[in-house]
Amino acid sequence: MTSRFFDYHERMSIGSLRVFLFLALIAPAVQLGAQSSSSRHGASKAGVESSLEPGSVINGTYRNKTLGLTCKIPEGWVLRTDVMNAEQNQNGGSASAAADTAKLAAANASSAGAKVLLAAFSRPPDAKGEEVNSSILIAAEPLAAYPGLQDPEQYFGPLSEVAVAQGFAEDGDPNEVAIGSQTLVRGDFHKDVGTRVMRQSTLVMLSHGYAVSITMIAGNDDAVEQLLNGLDFQGPARSVK
Repeated sequence: MTSRFFDYHERMSIGSLRVFLFLALIAPAVQLGAQSSSSRHGASKAGVESSLEPGSVINGTYRNKTLGLTCKIPEGWVLRTDVMNAEQNQNGGSASAAADTAKLAAANASSAGAKVLLAAFSRPPDAKGEEVNSSILIAAEPLAAYPGLQDPEQYFGPLSEVAVAQGFAEDGDPNEVAIGSQTLVRGDFHKDVGTRVMRQSTLVMLSHGYAVSITMIAGNDDAVEQLLNGLDFQGPARSVK
């Protein structure tokens, strides 16, 4: 798997980095004092897109039947999914200079067909606070934007490069993790924020013609793990072969 990771990293085009900018730049948007805010991997053939429902939040839980995914949202958190998707569509992939950091990240990150399935924050992104603004971000980007991508681990090459450029450090190599009936690839990062440390964990799977990423951001490892414990996959994702 490691050789495929590096081989694909070398072949990736600059245009395909937009999704990784999304993941790497969303973290500064939620930091302290932010301005604003395979069957095993669910793999499907690159370039084959199919219907991927946006999912919905009911009683504090995000559910996506297409992916077989449920994600618990902590009580009192705010949702910004519609806002981020609207900003992305309005700007057509480029944000205005007046856009806040979170919206800029979403706009710059998206390629045609990219979707923000869930964006949830522990407080409104434009509200300053003493603690890291914890967040959950679930996004999907068409595999057609990534010719040759065959394994979720390959998704982490440019992600790691951009994350490091944004001041994050990698916590080891990406590794496989099993959640419910699904196996994903997980990558962890951290960034010093004054006297605090921001933790970011991203899980990736390939399903229904999309690269699906699930990113958790919090102020410590325990908080990240608590968010990850709210994830579950009920039955295999229905991949398009």
